[in-house]
Amino acid sequence: MSIVMTGGGTGGHLAIIKAVKEHLKGEELIYIGSTKGQDRQWFEGDSDFSKTYFLETRGVVNQGLAGKFKSLFKILTSALEVRKILKEHKASVVFSVGGFSAAPAAIAAKLSGIPLVIHEQNAALGSLNKLLKPYSSAFISSYLEESPVKAYPIKQIFFENARVRDKVKTLIFLGGSQGAQAINKLALEIAPELKARGIKIIHQAGQKNIDEVRKAYNDLGIEAEVFGFTDKLADYMNEADLAIARSGASTLWELSATAVPTLFIPYPYAASDHQFYNAQFLVKKELAWIMREKEIDTQKVLALLDEDLTERSRGLMEIVEKEGSEKIADLLTQI
Repeated sequence: MSIVMTGGGTGGHLAIIKAVKEHLKGEELIYIGSTKGQDRQWFEGDSDFSKTYFLETRGVVNQGLAGKFKSLFKILTSALEVRKILKEHKASVVFSVGGFSAAPAAIAAKLSGIPLVIHEQNAALGSLNKLLKPYSSAFISSYLEESPVKAYPIKQIFFENARVRDKVKTLIFLGGSQGAQAINKLALEIAPELKARGIKIIHQAGQKNIDEVRKAYNDLGIEAEVFGFTDKLADYMNEADLAIARSGASTLWELSATAVPTLFIPYPYAASDHQFYNAQFLVKKELAWIMREKEIDTQKVLALLDEDLTERSRGLMEIVEKEGSEKIADLLTQI
C-alpha cells in the first residue's frame, strides 16, 4: 500500500508536500506532478519517493477557449493513465495540494474509489479544490473552521528559527523563485537608504532576474545577497528582522512561523485575488502590513524601518500553530 502525493506547479504547493512527507518516514510514497512548473525541480530524484511521475499537463485558467479544451482533454486522458499508476502501487490514499498538476491524480482517485484528501493553502479556494471539495474524504484549510486540521503544514526548521524581532538590522525581499518585478524595483529604490542605515539586504530576485538585479546593486555600490531558487530559505528568513514579500500561502506562514513581521505586496493577478485575502488574515489581526502594487509608496515603506517590531513579532509566534505537517501525516495514515 502507498500514499500518493500530487499537485504543484508553484513552490507554495510543493512546500506543503515537502513539509508533510517529513512525517511519513517508513511509508511508501509516490509523487505525481507535471512537466510544467517547478515539480521536477523540487522532487525529481528525491529519495523519499519510491517513484515519481511527471505528466504532460498544463493549467486551464488564463487560456482561450481552444487552449482550455486542449488542457481539459489532456487532464482527462492523463487521469486514465494515472488510474493504472494508482493500481500498480496499490494506493491507499491520494493527498492533493491543488494546482493544475494535481488534476489527473485527484480525478483518478475518485474514478478508482480511493480516498482523496485535499489541502487548500489559500484563503480563497482554488478552482480545482472548489470543484473536488464535495468529493473529498477530508478537506484541510487553515482558514476554514470545519477543517480537520487548522495548523498550516510548515517544516519544523521555521519554528526552530523563531525569535522576537525588535529593530530592523536585516531586511529580506521575497518575490518567489520566479521573481516579482514590483518588489525588485522597490528594493533597488530604497537600497541607498538601507545602506545608509547599515541594514543588510537579502533579496530573492527570481531565477531569471538574478544577473540584472545583481548588476543594479553593483552599480549602486551596495552589497546584497541576491538569489533565485534556493534550499536555504529558512536560513535567510531566520536572519531577517523585516520582510517585504508576496503573500502566497507558504511564504506567508513560513515568515509567520519564523516571527518575521512582513509588508505583503500581493501578486495582483492571482486567481480570485487569493494573495490579497491571505495577507488580510494577518493584517486584520495587526500582525502585518499590506500594500497593493499600484499603491506602493517608498516613504511609507521606509517608515516601517523605524517601527518597534516586538509586538507584531511576538504576536506571530502566538498565532501560528505547530505540528500542522505532523497532524496531516497522521490523518493520511489513519485513512
